[in-house]
Amino acid sequence: MSAQRALLIILDEKIRSDRLVLPTLPDIALKVRERADDPQISLQQMADVISQDPALSARMIKVANSAFMGRSIQVNSLNQAVTRIGLSQIKNIAIAMAMEQLFVSQHKQVQQQLDRLWRDSVQTASVAVACLQFYKARHRTCKLNTDVMALAALIHNIGALPVLIEAERHPDVFGHPAFMQVLIDKIAAIVGLKIIKSWGFGEEFMPVVEHWRKPQSELVPGYTDFIRLAAINRNYYAPEQAQALLANYVTQELVPVPEFMQQPEIAGCYQDVRALFQ
Repeated sequence: MSAQRALLIILDEKIRSDRLVLPTLPDIALKVRERADDPQISLQQMADVISQDPALSARMIKVANSAFMGRSIQVNSLNQAVTRIGLSQIKNIAIAMAMEQLFVSQHKQVQQQLDRLWRDSVQTASVAVACLQFYKARHRTCKLNTDVMALAALIHNIGALPVLIEAERHPDVFGHPAFMQVLIDKIAAIVGLKIIKSWGFGEEFMPVVEHWRKPQSELVPGYTDFIRLAAINRNYYAPEQAQALLANYVTQELVPVPEFMQQPEIAGCYQDVRALFQ
């Protein structure tokens, strides 16, 4: 039996029997989420939690000084950063900033795949947030939130993570990148839903993980549509699918033109969001 076939059978059996090992959120993300759900928590107490992770603290200051938060007077401390971001957004943004900690393996080939997966996730988040910011500026009644968008984009393909980790036991499959992509496309949505349910994420994240691969626009623009815009930008869909989908999004005014990444406002915000992860 080929390594590809063996891996497919093992993954299918583990998914059906609920024996596939799912990733857990980084410890700091769990702490932030737990405290953020406490209605009595203060900004100072939240800053104290985040300060336990120096890397996350530095990123939160970076976020507070970015276009993501509208940029105003420069902040230099974590307390100031948490105050500017606010408790309503701090949970999703902090979890998003901590997500990179999951993309780690001791296996060289797996790490290469995880690095690529993380880069794609950051690219997706940067495009999706930039397009949403553009849309919200012109549609004031839009209820979509940029902090949810950023986190949704970073986890949109989270189901690929345990697939790659399981593949460590079958290193020959990494010589077949086309097979790995087909395998991820086949399984990642099912696994991704299991992961975000185990993490206790809200309902708004589930359609993103489950449906972003389907090249169809929604009647009312949602988070998944902005993920699809990012997928179009990285040539995920077949050309005719991308063209039809993009035409719908221009009609719905999610983006102004098919060449939306050439728009200065979108391109500038894209660069700002991308810089948060560097």
